[in-house]
This record gives sequence, C-alpha cells and structure tokens, in this order.
Amino acid sequence: MRLIPVEFKFRLYFRIGRLSGVPVALFLVAVLLLPGCARDTSYPNRPISLICPWSAGGGTDRVARQIASQLEREMGVPVNVINATGGGGVTGHTRGALARPDGYSMTMITAELNMLHWRGLTNITYRDYRPLMKVNQDNAALFVRKDAPWQNLEELAEAIRENPGNLQASGTAFGGVWHVSLAGWLLEAGLSADDVTWISINGSAPSLQELMAGGVDMVACSFPEAKSLYDAGEIRSLGVMAEDRLADYPEIPTFGEQGYDWSSQTWRGLAVPDQISDARYDQLLQAVKEVVESEEYHRFLENSGFGSSAESPEAFLQFLSEENQTYGKIFNSQAFEDVVSQRYGPMFFPYIILALMGLILLKLIVSADLKLAEEANAMQQADYGYMALMIGAVIIYLLFAEQLGFVISAMLILALLLWQLNVNWSTAVLVILVVVPLSYQLFAVYLRVPLPWGLFGW
Repeated sequence: MRLIPVEFKFRLYFRIGRLSGVPVALFLVAVLLLPGCARDTSYPNRPISLICPWSAGGGTDRVARQIASQLEREMGVPVNVINATGGGGVTGHTRGALARPDGYSMTMITAELNMLHWRGLTNITYRDYRPLMKVNQDNAALFVRKDAPWQNLEELAEAIRENPGNLQASGTAFGGVWHVSLAGWLLEAGLSADDVTWISINGSAPSLQELMAGGVDMVACSFPEAKSLYDAGEIRSLGVMAEDRLADYPEIPTFGEQGYDWSSQTWRGLAVPDQISDARYDQLLQAVKEVVESEEYHRFLENSGFGSSAESPEAFLQFLSEENQTYGKIFNSQAFEDVVSQRYGPMFFPYIILALMGLILLKLIVSADLKLAEEANAMQQADYGYMALMIGAVIIYLLFAEQLGFVISAMLILALLLWQLNVNWSTAVLVILVVVPLSYQLFAVYLRVPLPWGLFGW
C-alpha cells in the first residue's frame, strides 16, 4: 500500500473542512485531539511517576532509578523518577501521599516517613500509603576525609569532647535517619546530641561532596552511598553501625567492637496512595514483585553494596507500624530532645514571605490612595485587575483541572484572559482552538507529560 505524503494529508483535511462548512480552526482541533482521544484505555497507557524524596545521586535515588528502569519493561510504559526534595523528606513523602490514586504515581518511601510527623513537620504518616514492597535495607556508617586526624571512634569522641560544637557533620536533612544515627552514637559515648553541629543537606550525595570540599568534618550515611569514594581512597570509614562487619569490607570495624553499643539502619520501600483501586494495585504489585525478585535487581544490589531486604505488603505494613511506635518513643524521649528541636519551625520562612507580601500590598494601596489624577487611578485599577485576573486563573486551574482535564480548563482560562485583554472574539476563538490543542498534543501525546486527564481523557 502506498503511503500518502504528509503535506497531501493536510491539504485533504483542509479541503474536507471547507467543503463540509466546518471552520478550519475547529477541524484542526479535531485532527489534533484525535490521537489523544484514541489512546488505549487499558492500564497502564501513559507514563508512571516514581517520586524520590531525596537528591539525585544518593542511595535512595540510585535504587529508585534501577527499579524504574526495570519497571518500564514490566509495565510497557515510561517510569520517570522525580526527585521531590526539601523539608527533610516532607516534600516528597507528602507529594506521594497526596497524589492521584490512579496507579500512575508511586513513592520510594524511606525511614523518615515514620519520623517527620513525630517532629511536627507534617501530618502524613505510613497510614496515608498502601505499601507495595520493602526493597532495600542498609546500616549506617561514619566517614571522614582520608587526611582526617582521627583513626578510630575513640579519637573522634575525644576531639568532640575537647571542643563541643566545633566539628560539623551531615548526611541528610536535620532530624533525618542519619542525623539520628550520629546523635545516638554521641549519646552512647556520653556526649550531648548537639556536641557535633549538624548541617542540613538533602541527601548523602551532596553531603559527601561537601565532605570532600571541606565544608563538613564527617558524614553519616549508608556504606553503598559512599562506596565509590571509599574505593577510590578519598575517604575513610571509622566504623559501621551494624551487628556484624560488612562481608565485602571486613577491614571496617563495627561500633560495637569499638566499645559503643549502638547500631542504626535505614530502609527503602515502594508505596502508593491508599485510595488506589484493588485492580491497579494488584497489577503494580505483580510488576514490582517481578523486579525485586529478579536476578538483575539482586545483581545491582550486590555490585553497589546495597542490602537486600524484600518484604511482602503485609510484612512491610507490619514493619511500618512497629517502627512508627519505636520512633514515637525515641523522639518523645528526653535524650533526643536536642535532635528534634529546631530554632525555626518549618513555617518560619513562609510566614516571613507572607509578611513581606503583605507589606508590599499595603504600600501599593497607600501609594494608590495618594494619586489623585484620574488616569493614574485608572492605571492602578487596571494593574490590580490584571493581578486579580492572573491569580484567579491559577485558582480556576487548581480547582477544576482534575475534574475537567487540561484541555477544557486551559481553554476556559485562555478565553478569560483574552476577553479581559479585549481581543476580537474571532481572533480569540482561533487562538484558543489552535494553541491549547497544540500544547496538549506536544506535552501529553508526544512528550508524554502526565497532564490532568479529566472527564474525557484529555
């Protein structure tokens, strides 16, 4: 069968539109939207997002990207890792819990999920998720630069004791699992939890970069996260917070062997919003199970030094419940009061920004009142009108995009803006019927960006 040239097709579409009396713009809309509307309605039929609450390059990100790569083959659609960092894990875990429960959003949850709400940073808990599987577990270790003066934990503890607050450490955000790991050792060593100043950094990868740059004196994180730098001889490990030595690195002593009865670990697991349908949950679970139990995934864990700790949804849920109770006791104890207390709460800077915005608005109002000329007042009113219009457009999109979909919502908003700008109605209709479908076609169909789908699938 001969292929019809693309330019001939468009000429044919144009002529059919004219002959049938349908405006060209309307006919063009139909042509552009047909590929989107003709999508397969089976699940999955568009990209899946895997939310990672931590920075790119860290252990959680590496595990997430390996699983995403294998899930793409299992599910037959792209699986995109999204690094939603910030707030010590609050941003990513909250975004994942509040995502649409349609099976197109998963989250790589970590131990911080059971810590954040005890610290008053969020009301999100493990109960807002439906766990799929626990996929990894690693013990913490303590790292210093290769030229650091301390050869073991006792020498480091003595240096901290002589100059409390002088040394700096990182590995994750303030109050995260690696911060708690270091604080637990300090308390075990008879020191205060804040005798080492913790520098809040979202993830082990940027923390290790800061260690190499001399910005911090030590980093607490899992061994796999620091493996490449350790193998290159750029850093040393003073000990691993585990019951036994690492099989691949038997030269590194445990904290217990050095006289400190302290161990700490983190875990990683996959979960989805708790309102997901059983059918889509089961399909995701089967795909995740195939990945986590595959030789390829276990080979990745072994080569990277990550620990394998796969658990079924039932066992994972039980683990989350028990750990949540454990962290509740820890963070409510007197010993960890210094770890969880912060000088500024999570809403400190948002309140500052809101206050500044209020001052600016007050100044604008006062300035407008001082201008007596009609033209000046008219211009001020127009400025306020445009400002209100833009804010209103954003609110309309937030309120109705999920129900109506991107195309209808965008058309309504664009129509409102063009009407306010006094654009001729025929020109406005042409702009709306061309720009919005083209945007949808580009982002949703060709780039496969997960836009709000709405009632009609677009």
